[in-house]
Amino acid sequence: MAINTFARKEIKFLLNMQQYESLMEVIHEYMNPDKYCVGGKEYGIYNIYYDTPDDYLIRESLSKPYYKEKIRLRSYYSPAAPDDLVFLEIKKKIGGIVTKRRVSMTLAESAEYFRDRTKPEIKKYITEQVFRELDVFLEHYPITPKQYISYQREAFFGKDNKDFRLTFDRKITERRFDLGLEYESYGNYIIDADQRLMEIKVSDAMPDWLVRKLSELQIYKTSFSKYGRAYQNFVRDQVLGNNEKHIYISGISMVNNQVLMNRSV
Repeated sequence: MAINTFARKEIKFLLNMQQYESLMEVIHEYMNPDKYCVGGKEYGIYNIYYDTPDDYLIRESLSKPYYKEKIRLRSYYSPAAPDDLVFLEIKKKIGGIVTKRRVSMTLAESAEYFRDRTKPEIKKYITEQVFRELDVFLEHYPITPKQYISYQREAFFGKDNKDFRLTFDRKITERRFDLGLEYESYGNYIIDADQRLMEIKVSDAMPDWLVRKLSELQIYKTSFSKYGRAYQNFVRDQVLGNNEKHIYISGISMVNNQVLMNRSV
């Protein structure tokens, strides 16, 4: 069983194709492809996000609190077989710093854990610690699968600083049904085909060369959550389906096509 822990800043940018292609001209000078980008190719990431019946976790996240958390099950295979490795992750953001702790198990073992908290064999103390954290989370929140998100990713790390990572995601796909990693990847795209979501993952400051290039290309940081965007699209679909100008859904108000957050509901 493997475990990984991350603590870093994650800065997001939404690029058009011209910006993406221009930036890629200098990426290889300062960065190397991730080991999973075999032959320079991208790889797939497939996720199930869990939430409460009233979508509390994503509603709280979209209200931009100082502290927020979420839980997801991730696979690098689609569809995933029962004996394929998956990763159960708790991701928290505290004052702009992102931490992620995860444990690995098979897809079949993850189903057992969610059903009755049956855990795989634990050989490391740190793994036991993360499972305790997961147990507390699941005792506090009555979660259920709520959102599927997948995407194709290019990933790079710095030649001089391997803790500095940069990723480009495309074909970000969402659905709110067939909520299992055993299903094929399909659904609706939440960014355009000619867009790339770039994430800079760094524990300290961005390198000077990247700062200069972003300024030259007029690439500016943005607030973007894949699960958040998918949920906002769901709310808009509900509004359009009801043909109403004002609607209240699970703590979200939508007025004149604008999504408004309502905390503490």
